[in-house]
Amino acid sequence: MAKTLTITTRNASFQQWQALLTNRNKRQRAGEFLVQGVRPITVALEQGWEIRALLYPDRQPLSRWCRELLDRADARRVALAPELMRELSGKEEESPELLAVVAQPDDDLARIPVGPDMLVVVFDRPKTPGNIGTLIRSADAFGASGVVVTGHAADPYDPKAVRASTGSLFAVPAVRVPSHHAVLDWVAAARKEGPQIQIIGTDEHGDVDVAEHDLTGPTVLLVGNETHGLSKGWQEAADRMVRIPIVGAASSLNAAAAGTVALYEAARQRAKQR
Repeated sequence: MAKTLTITTRNASFQQWQALLTNRNKRQRAGEFLVQGVRPITVALEQGWEIRALLYPDRQPLSRWCRELLDRADARRVALAPELMRELSGKEEESPELLAVVAQPDDDLARIPVGPDMLVVVFDRPKTPGNIGTLIRSADAFGASGVVVTGHAADPYDPKAVRASTGSLFAVPAVRVPSHHAVLDWVAAARKEGPQIQIIGTDEHGDVDVAEHDLTGPTVLLVGNETHGLSKGWQEAADRMVRIPIVGAASSLNAAAAGTVALYEAARQRAKQR
């Protein structure tokens, strides 16, 4: 069992963890982020993510799940004063039972498997962390190989994104790259090895309904920014643009919702082939 450290004041370690909640640059420099919740922490452990520290409220009874996880995980154990736990969780009334400080993996497209069944979703310049987490959750639910976040975008390791993914962030590779060029180079290299990957953009003015396009082959599915849609670079790179037909007063779908619909359609088509 790892040694337990007790912290009762807002010392340097506490301030560093607190910064992980709101400061993207500090998350990036430290290479770590905070996770709370039974399912996310459990999935992170099961999927082999590096858990650097486990924080729990001092002098309070812990559930069986929490005690067993503390015993299993190869991580530093820190007992925090309950009021400090509340500050790290953002909850005023009660502190969470457990928080995990988790290492960020490398942003390497090689983490995403390439093959004849690959389905990768690219989220271009998303501005809302919650939308990133929601799309990662949908990617996990519908069997996607990975998620790529391109351009100047919100952070997949923002607490709102982590929470919205409900643990799927730890089950599906999520990679950040600075622009579409890195993805296109990766696709070009993969095509040389065999899989003829298609790049399919989603847009309300697409030339065919998403259900009418074949998504059973290796596919990179593009989802655009919440306000401006796909960048010009991605529009030019797409082999085809598909649309999601909608009715009613709504002018469009939320970006994460549109990505979810397209992912479902890909999963539906692929299930029919089995």
